[in-house]
Amino acid sequence: MKEILVSLPYFGPISQYKESVNVTKVWVEKEDNFQKQTYRNRMYIYGANGKLSLNIPIKHLPKTKVKVHQKYSEVKIDNDDKWQSVHWKSLKSAYQTSPFFEFYEDELIPLFKKEYLTLFEFNRDCFETVLECLQLDLDFDYTSEYKKQPENIADHRNLINAKNRITLPEYIQVFQEKHGFISNLCILDLLFNEGPNAVEFLKAM
Repeated sequence: MKEILVSLPYFGPISQYKESVNVTKVWVEKEDNFQKQTYRNRMYIYGANGKLSLNIPIKHLPKTKVKVHQKYSEVKIDNDDKWQSVHWKSLKSAYQTSPFFEFYEDELIPLFKKEYLTLFEFNRDCFETVLECLQLDLDFDYTSEYKKQPENIADHRNLINAKNRITLPEYIQVFQEKHGFISNLCILDLLFNEGPNAVEFLKAM
């Protein structure tokens, strides 16, 4: 058993939860900089036409001659775009025929009704809601300082990179007969399709 360090994504890929279920403690990075092309503001679901990306619009800093790094915890969401309504409709369209969508719907929909100021705050609530849905008693905490090379902790922050191609064991997906199995989608895909069995599936990976 070990402690691991992960980044905080938008619901997060299954691969990150796979690494989190069999450890003594999970540290969630709070002090890193925001980077593009990551799961911080996007997730992938399985829609009727295949893999679908849902992206949270953010407010970018004004362009300057000197490159400025913005802390992830300070990134603000652009709520002028009614993205929450679009994302929830997309989730419902993709998963309303899955075995367990209705089972978790009431726990998840408040996340798409409340207006959030920062991306980190929204993702934090998504993460903690997923743990409740999974009924996963995970010992976790948020970091208070950034360490490039943490000691005695397995660093899995790279799983936040949306360009990663990770192959995981198969389970039955709603549109699998049309497009085949799609690996390492967001944790909601596993939750809606496997329900209470999702944690055991993660542990067995």
